[in-house]
Amino acid sequence: MVHQVFVLSLFLDVAMGCVFSLPEDRLVTVDRAPTTRDTSFIDKMKKTGKNIVVFYGSQTGTAEEFSNRLAKDAHRYGMKGMAADPEEYDLSELSRMGEIDNSLAIFCLATYGEGDPTDNAQDFYDWLQEADADFSGLKYTVFALGNKTYEHYNAMGKYVDKRLEELGAQRIFDLGMGDDDGNLEEDFVSWREQFWPAVCEHFGVEATGEESSIRQYELKVHTDLNMNKVYTGELGRLKSFENQKPPFDSKNPFLAPVTVNRKLNKGGERHLMHLELDITGSKIRYESGDHVAVYPINDTAMVNKIGELLAVDLDTVISLNNLDEESNKKHPFPCPTTYRTALTHYLDITNSPRTNVLYELAQYASDPKDQENMRKMASSSAEGKAQYQSWVLDSCRNIVAILEDLPSLRPPIDHLCELLPRLQARYYSISSSSKVHPNSIHICAVVVEYQTKTGRVNKGVATNWLKNKMPTDNGHKATVPMYIRKSQFRLPFKSTNPIIMIGPGTGIAPFIGFIQERGWLKEQGKEVGETVLYFGCRHKNEDFLYQEELAQFEKTGVLTTLNVAFSRDQAEKVYVQHHLKNNKEAVWKLVHTDNAHIYICGDARNMARDVQTAFYEIAEELGGMSRPQAVDYIKKLMTKGRYSQDVWS
Repeated sequence: MVHQVFVLSLFLDVAMGCVFSLPEDRLVTVDRAPTTRDTSFIDKMKKTGKNIVVFYGSQTGTAEEFSNRLAKDAHRYGMKGMAADPEEYDLSELSRMGEIDNSLAIFCLATYGEGDPTDNAQDFYDWLQEADADFSGLKYTVFALGNKTYEHYNAMGKYVDKRLEELGAQRIFDLGMGDDDGNLEEDFVSWREQFWPAVCEHFGVEATGEESSIRQYELKVHTDLNMNKVYTGELGRLKSFENQKPPFDSKNPFLAPVTVNRKLNKGGERHLMHLELDITGSKIRYESGDHVAVYPINDTAMVNKIGELLAVDLDTVISLNNLDEESNKKHPFPCPTTYRTALTHYLDITNSPRTNVLYELAQYASDPKDQENMRKMASSSAEGKAQYQSWVLDSCRNIVAILEDLPSLRPPIDHLCELLPRLQARYYSISSSSKVHPNSIHICAVVVEYQTKTGRVNKGVATNWLKNKMPTDNGHKATVPMYIRKSQFRLPFKSTNPIIMIGPGTGIAPFIGFIQERGWLKEQGKEVGETVLYFGCRHKNEDFLYQEELAQFEKTGVLTTLNVAFSRDQAEKVYVQHHLKNNKEAVWKLVHTDNAHIYICGDARNMARDVQTAFYEIAEELGGMSRPQAVDYIKKLMTKGRYSQDVWS
């Protein structure tokens, strides 16, 4: 008997501001091409006999992963599920939910930027704000994905939860809160464990007890395929890297030649670098404050190690085809391709795998003890969660480390490729102005490399790959697949407005572009307001980034004031917030009297918070405000677009 329970979940994952997987690695936006498919999800569900649809809106891939897990869960309750992208469907059809017996909608929503929806939920959000729909036939629950270090924690999930109720929908399960600053996986698993029993109780269904692993894709090995039909790393159109055609976006990145790659720091253990990408002839336009997204590739040694551990020929040409022929998603990554290409270009092999990957792979461990441990780590028991936290997350074990440390675990490589998440693009704040450099995009980044508790050295995917991108490599031009993501981080419309920029470390990146642009405006004869920079680094003689350029900006008068905090050049650590407090009178005059715009770029967890607190204290001291009034004052500046942040955690 099939229970007519309809579950709709809209999954949007974490991508606030600029989120990093490894500390340096920015994540990607996915811009979908317009679809000509039927946009009725209700009709599709009826036609395919599905009773659960899990809509995902994915900024970084996490949401799509979670939604697939929920869709697969459905079989445990005698139901059939499908994952779907809300951009491909007409969500005004939510008012038709009553046409399917015992229907339920789940919305899993991430908050992006300054409390915004993720890209592929934008249309839904816009519609929902204006909607005058009757949702009396809609039963729903919301799971929000966010990060507590950001100002607008889970704002999108909270808004939708409230708005659906206002439109007459019935909430059947409480709002769930996922925090990526803590353990997002644990938050999701805990929520899911409570959610399904609530569904069972509400609709009078029972778990079937089936816990078996269900494959979503089937393997086809190609033995005589023309190699011109095989994907070699392209993200959308086959041969798009050989035959480049604008417009360039996330599915069609531009291969930008690297013209400059130089080390910025003079000493110390870290490697900070400045790269310049040539966009001549690409028709790509950018503005100061925008982000450049780059698609890195995985380390060849790691890819080879997987082939070696699993004893497979990585150059085998394969396709993974969706077993659900009605699904809009035919393959987990571009197919046909080789295992080598999939593991190099398409799959994330450096981050710690989520619990569902461990659960699905456990069946392939020949040692029962390994099987038991893997299943335990994927369970919701306190002991299992603690073991996953310690053995996987705290130890920074990626899939290669797990295969090395569990010699009995040798899964079929095609199932592993099905389970691993997609490798995402990484964002960097552009450190140039298009007014000065119309055909060039500059990047400032720090190479990530650290030792884990197991003694292994983990390397940031993107920065280590960029580090090796030298302008000419054996006569070949080194190129980087890239596209632009527009940002709200913008210079004031009026050039006479003063600006206060606070960006320690690589947080200086967008401000180099801002200062270049203010200099250009000055050259055009425009009046330019005060331009103040607060920069911070460890040691003056080691990592004072762009020291010569900043000195030149000061000399020409475009940079009015430069304040630098060298945190480790004295016994007491000194940071940018200390300098702000030391200059409180000048800061307060600029902000309160002269309409200055404040910009903060860099670390969200500590620096951005501490800087915000410094502004509260200045407002209290010089504005005669109480703390609640000071908080409100800064909030109003944010609302007016005079306090902007480009931060990551």
